[in-house]
Amino acid sequence: MAGATGDLGHRIALNLLDRGAQVRALVRPGNRKPEINALRARGAEILEVDFTSVPALTKACAGAACVVSVLSGLRSVIVDTQTRLLDAAVAAGVPRFIPSDYSIDFTKLPEGSNRNLDLRREFGRSLDRAPIQATSVLNGMFTDLLTGQAPVVLSKIRRVLYWGSPNQPLDFTTIADTAAFTAAAALDPTTPRYLRVAGEVATVRQLQAAAGAATGHRFGRLRAGGLWLLKLMIKVTRRLAPAPGEVFPPWQGMQYLHNMFTGRPKLAPLDNDRYPEIQWTKVRDVLAA
Repeated sequence: MAGATGDLGHRIALNLLDRGAQVRALVRPGNRKPEINALRARGAEILEVDFTSVPALTKACAGAACVVSVLSGLRSVIVDTQTRLLDAAVAAGVPRFIPSDYSIDFTKLPEGSNRNLDLRREFGRSLDRAPIQATSVLNGMFTDLLTGQAPVVLSKIRRVLYWGSPNQPLDFTTIADTAAFTAAAALDPTTPRYLRVAGEVATVRQLQAAAGAATGHRFGRLRAGGLWLLKLMIKVTRRLAPAPGEVFPPWQGMQYLHNMFTGRPKLAPLDNDRYPEIQWTKVRDVLAA
């Protein structure tokens, strides 16, 4: 497993351990994050490896049933490092590979509409050509972001911000639920190329109702304009504050919201029932917490 010290990756590793799986976490030399000790205490094998070396990665992947990638970054990570990890998995004879996708359905989006998802699509093309069984987990937006990082539910002014139509269905899944589903998929040798899940599908109107129910306060809606305006804002923001080295600059989050509000990357059909033991967390519960 690569990326087990990040938030999502750590949760996936813990879920795998809870399910009785043997977990080998590949970490970069010198990584001293506290998650490493937590995983080691739970019985995971921690293996320091040079991610720039395919031979080293091949040795690290030996004997694995599935390589799970939860890496985060730009081209050097999502395309270059994952390609080396993929080459290593193939060389080691690993039968299955789960890439670091965990997003809206970028397969339905046009090139250029989202930089980070374009990188995932590019790596996906290499993955499709490789002699290995691949499965991508697509989960929409992390519901957790609605509590602050994603400017949609504005608690201070009690409004739900949106562009376009308030009736567009949007996909939300918590980080915890995504981790639980990914762990189940990693142990399932029959998974298809794509698995799509949504802890809750909600329109802006339904987000408005959920926020009201969670807080006990009445929430209104705030329409910032049409999707054309959001697209223009993205262009201006990217020009004024390009931040090319940042994984999530402000304009990147705006691209994600624009994608969602267009309805193009709507997840369908949903695979929520594939592992019936998973109980999906609702938007209301996240906002209440």
